[in-house]
Amino acid sequence: MRTVSAKYSAGVLDGRVGRVLLAWMAEVTNMNEYFTLITGRTPKQGEGLHKGKDSEAYRRATALVEMSLEDMARLGIEEGQVVRVRTAAGQVEVPVRAGALPPGLLFVPMGPVANMLIGAKTEGTGMPPFKGLAAEVEPR
Repeated sequence: MRTVSAKYSAGVLDGRVGRVLLAWMAEVTNMNEYFTLITGRTPKQGEGLHKGKDSEAYRRATALVEMSLEDMARLGIEEGQVVRVRTAAGQVEVPVRAGALPPGLLFVPMGPVANMLIGAKTEGTGMPPFKGLAAEVEPR
């Protein structure tokens, strides 16, 4: 197995599965730098959900990516700037928001945008991987 030099959070993409995924993504996308993508619920996403999945409040609450201020500064990204987020399952273009996250970690609220990045493969578990996905961010 070849060695892939990449940044990822220990404990999230550790072990053989993480190394194989990173190697595969490096070959497929020629990524230079990796982030670890996690998804989850937020209060604003929940409020928007109660207004309806077609509501503007739900769209605003779910169509974004959060990343650390340190990563934003290093990549020359400003708050609200549209970025492309790419995983093995797909890609989206969304505005970025500074979040209280450690460097190397991305967060996308659960919703249509997250679903485009997660994909439908469950590896036999019945649940897609909502956390620990290798991702790339490209300023637009």
